[in-house]
Amino acid sequence: MKRILPIGVSDFEKVITGKYAYADKTLFIKELIEGKVETTLIPRPRRFGKTLNLSMLKYFFEKTDISKHHLFDGLAISNYPEIMANQGKYPVIFMTLKDVKHSSWKQCYQHLVTLIAELYKYHRSALRITDPDDQVRFDAVASEKASETWCHDALRFLSRCLSQTYQQKVVLLIDEYDTFIHEAYLNGYYDDAIGFARNFFSAGLKDNNYLQQSVITGILRVAKESIFSGLNSLEVCTFLGIHYTDKFGFLESEVLSLLSEYDRADQIDAVRTWYNGYESGKHHIYNPWSIITFLRQEGAFAPYWVNTGKSDLIKKLVIGDQKQLREDLDMLMTGKYIVKKVDEDIVFSRLDRDPNVIWSFLLFTGYLTFHNTTIAPSNAPGKDGSTKPPTPTEMSDSIHQTVELYIPNTEIFSLFESVVGEWLRDTIDIKSQEQMLKHLVAGEIEPFKNFFSDFVRESLSVFDVSGKEPELFYHAFVLGMLISLRNTHEIKSNRESGYGRYDVMIIPRDNSKPGIIIEFKKVVPEYKETLKTAAKAALEQIADRDYATELRTRGIKQIIELAIVFAGKRVLVQQAKNS
Repeated sequence: MKRILPIGVSDFEKVITGKYAYADKTLFIKELIEGKVETTLIPRPRRFGKTLNLSMLKYFFEKTDISKHHLFDGLAISNYPEIMANQGKYPVIFMTLKDVKHSSWKQCYQHLVTLIAELYKYHRSALRITDPDDQVRFDAVASEKASETWCHDALRFLSRCLSQTYQQKVVLLIDEYDTFIHEAYLNGYYDDAIGFARNFFSAGLKDNNYLQQSVITGILRVAKESIFSGLNSLEVCTFLGIHYTDKFGFLESEVLSLLSEYDRADQIDAVRTWYNGYESGKHHIYNPWSIITFLRQEGAFAPYWVNTGKSDLIKKLVIGDQKQLREDLDMLMTGKYIVKKVDEDIVFSRLDRDPNVIWSFLLFTGYLTFHNTTIAPSNAPGKDGSTKPPTPTEMSDSIHQTVELYIPNTEIFSLFESVVGEWLRDTIDIKSQEQMLKHLVAGEIEPFKNFFSDFVRESLSVFDVSGKEPELFYHAFVLGMLISLRNTHEIKSNRESGYGRYDVMIIPRDNSKPGIIIEFKKVVPEYKETLKTAAKAALEQIADRDYATELRTRGIKQIIELAIVFAGKRVLVQQAKNS
C-alpha cells in the first residue's frame, strides 16, 4: 500500500503516525548530539525540510507527560541506544517564524509578540514560578502586554523559568529565523526588523547558561555582525560545509525508493534533469518539494518549487543595471558556469550594488548551485607551509569561498527563462514578437530577419552588448524570446550533435514542420571580419560539424540553418543556401 504524500505536512508526529511517506533523516539527531556545539545555524533553501527536521528534534528531546519514544521505533536513530537515552530528557522551546510575512513593521511586530505569547502559554501549565515578580512578567508576555524590552528578553527569561522548573537545561529550536527579515527588506522596514532580531536572538543565545543546545534554521546567514554579534559558540553549517549535508533535501537513494513506491521509476532520468543538480557537501541533492509534488501530480513535470515562491526579488536582481551581472547571467543561461567568490554572510543593503552578494544570495536561496569549492580559511598556511587544525568557530568563520556557480536543473532554468521572457514582454511589442516567431517556425526567414533586426535596434538599446562575451547576451536574448514556443517546439541549447555543440536548436513536435539550428558569432575586426564573412564562417561551422544530425535522427526532413552575427548592435541574420 502506498504511503500518503506529505504535501504541506511538517509535524513529525503527524507524518509518522499518519503513515505519510518519510525519508528517514533521524541520524540528524545523532550528528547533532555528537557534535557538542552549543548553537548551530543551518541555512537551507525554502521547502528543503527544515521545519520537519526541527519538529523531529522537538519530539525527540522534549520531556512530556506522555512518552514520544515510539515515534522513533524502526527509524535509523533507534539503532543507537546511547543516543536514544536523550529522548524525552529536556524542556524544549520550539518557535517557528516561517509565517511572519507582512508589509509593515507594525504588523510584523504584532505577529512576533503574538508568537512569543503563544510560546509562553504552551509552557504555562508545566511551569512552577515562585517569584511573584517573575509571575507578573510571565503573565504580561503571555497576554501580549509586555514592554518591548521584555519581548526582546523573552527567550532567555522563558529558558530560565523552564530550567528552574525541570532542573534541567533547555533545548532551543528556532525555525526559519530570517523569514521576517526577508520581508522587511522587500517592504522597507529592514532597520526595524534587524534591530528586533539583534536584541531578541542575542538575549536568547548569548551567555545563556540555561541552554543545553540550540538549533536555528533559515534560508540565509544574515550578516553575523548585525544579529549574532559576540556569539562565539555559533557554528554555521551551509551546504558548502561538511556537517548535515545529507539531512536536508532528498538523496538519490531516497528518490529512487519513492519513485519505485509510486510506480515512477522509469522516469528517473527526466526527474534528474528536472529536480536534481544541487550540491550539498559531498552529496547530490534533489529538491524534496518538487519530488513530492511531482508524484502527487502523477508524474507531470513542472516547476513546482519555483511556483511556490515570490520571484520579484530574483527578477530585480538579475535584470539590473550592472553590465558584469548581465554578462554572467548570459553565461548561465547558455549552460556555462561562472567562477565567483561567495560569502556566507548576506548583507541585504548590499544586494542592490554588489554582484558578489547577489550571487551568494542566489546560491544560498537555491537558485544556483556550485562545484569545485576553494576555501581560504583564517588558518591559511604560513610561509613554511604549516597549518594548525581549525577550531569549529574558525571553520564557521571561513566564509569567503571561490566556487563555480551554475543553474542546477530544468526547473530553475525555467525561472531564469521566465525572467528574461518577462523583460522581453516589458520591452518588446508582444504582437510583433509573436509575428516574428510565427515567421521563424514557418521557415519564412526573410520577414524574420527584418523583425529581428528591428528588435535588436529598438530593445537592446537599453543594454551594453559590447562586453567580453556578447555572443552569450544574444544567445540569452533569443532563448528568452523562444519561451513562448514551448508548447509546439522543444528548445535546446549548447547540446552535442554531430561533431560539436550547437548554440540553439528548435525542434518541432510535429515532424512535418521545419527544424532550426542557430549559431551565434561576433565580428572580430582584428581579423578584418565583416558581418557577411562572419556569417559565412558560422554557417560553415554548422555544416562542417554536422549539427543537423539530431534533427535527421528524429525524422525531420526540412532543416533550416541560421547564422546570427553581430558587431555591437549591428546584426545580420543569414540562412544557409541549402537549407
